[in-house]
Amino acid sequence: MLDIKYVRDNPERVKEFSAQKGCEVDVDGLLVADAERREVAGKLDSLRTERNKIADKVKQIKGKPAPELIKKGKQLKDEIAVLETELNEIDGVFIKLLKQVPNIPHEDVPVGFSEDENVVAEVVGKPPKFDFAPKNHYELASSRGWLDKERAAKVAGARFAYIKGDMVKLQMAIVQFVIDTLTSRAKIAEIIKRFKLKNISDKPFVPVLPPLMIKTEMYDAMDRLEPREDRYKIEDAELWLQGSAEHVLGSMYAGEILEEKELPVRMLGYASSFRQEAGTYGKDMEGIIRMHQFDKLEMEGFSVGENSFGEHLLFVAVQKFLLEELKLPYRVLQKCTYDIGKPNARGVDMEVWLPAQGKYRETHTADYMTDYQSRRLKTRVKRTDGKVELVHTNDATAFALGRIMVAIIENYQTKDEKVVVPEVLRAYMGGVEEV
Repeated sequence: MLDIKYVRDNPERVKEFSAQKGCEVDVDGLLVADAERREVAGKLDSLRTERNKIADKVKQIKGKPAPELIKKGKQLKDEIAVLETELNEIDGVFIKLLKQVPNIPHEDVPVGFSEDENVVAEVVGKPPKFDFAPKNHYELASSRGWLDKERAAKVAGARFAYIKGDMVKLQMAIVQFVIDTLTSRAKIAEIIKRFKLKNISDKPFVPVLPPLMIKTEMYDAMDRLEPREDRYKIEDAELWLQGSAEHVLGSMYAGEILEEKELPVRMLGYASSFRQEAGTYGKDMEGIIRMHQFDKLEMEGFSVGENSFGEHLLFVAVQKFLLEELKLPYRVLQKCTYDIGKPNARGVDMEVWLPAQGKYRETHTADYMTDYQSRRLKTRVKRTDGKVELVHTNDATAFALGRIMVAIIENYQTKDEKVVVPEVLRAYMGGVEEV
């Protein structure tokens, strides 16, 4: 959530950037609820103070207290009960309205009202040229016996797949390559140097296998539960299948106070994730671009406020580094206000060239959240001076395994329908150069 103090001080600015993000927000109603809430809370505090004074007097009296004192105490108790009920009702309205307010866009986020207004910030590498008509990943993987969607549909329904053979080996090779890279202090230092980042810690990432389910309360606090129609809920339980590892990593320290010396906390989560893909009927039905179940390596980070934007830039640099190590042509999009998402202050996408489609397709997202998530999660940090404040969070894709295998298969295909193994992965595939 956004700090209500900011909303009080900047109501017109909040209305402006909420509209830019396409969020329907009743700022005026929120401020009315806030004023009522503070007024009732003030009255409640006064009554509680008065009642405590009476309670202290009663304790000091030897024998039976005067009837008028007992009567006054009971009267105050009743008045407090009425105000507590009123405050709970106002609180419900207040929280509902405050949750609608999106995060403040970072100063360099381009203003736009559709994803078409995202800005291409960088293009890296050149699309490969073939002396034959390139095939799509589905044709290649199916012909090689790596992919079976028909039997998966029989067992689980549409948008599921059996991944087999060398494609499984390729996925495991990618996973181990990423883990080795991000858990190495030397590699993090190399990334910082290559992309000319300043004042960034070279602390490595900790690999994590997180739970695949998340409580409703935590999902909502992460502001990732909506749209609910795109989530899978466990029947008769307040549990959901997570849609990405950051949902269960970002909520990991909810209600806790970290020590400043522990930060930054950087985690690399590996999880099978689940999405309904609501609203995509008929899109990308061939192949494994939009699946109900997919494996993903996700970065999650916690830092102090003044270092959080630098952490965001590091996560973006990691994404670039991994793609460049695989020698895949890609471009970087800086997302506009409409497309960055409600809890984001800034968002960056990476898109890799897919020869069979003749266009770039999204493979990565990097989300900069500031303290928007941690305010509801109550994840804080105790600074060295003793001050306690909210941490800032970042999350970013390391690799969505299905999509990056699509990119490798299409960009590294040969005329005889084989796939050259990217050089950086060969050590993880037993030295095999081609599959």
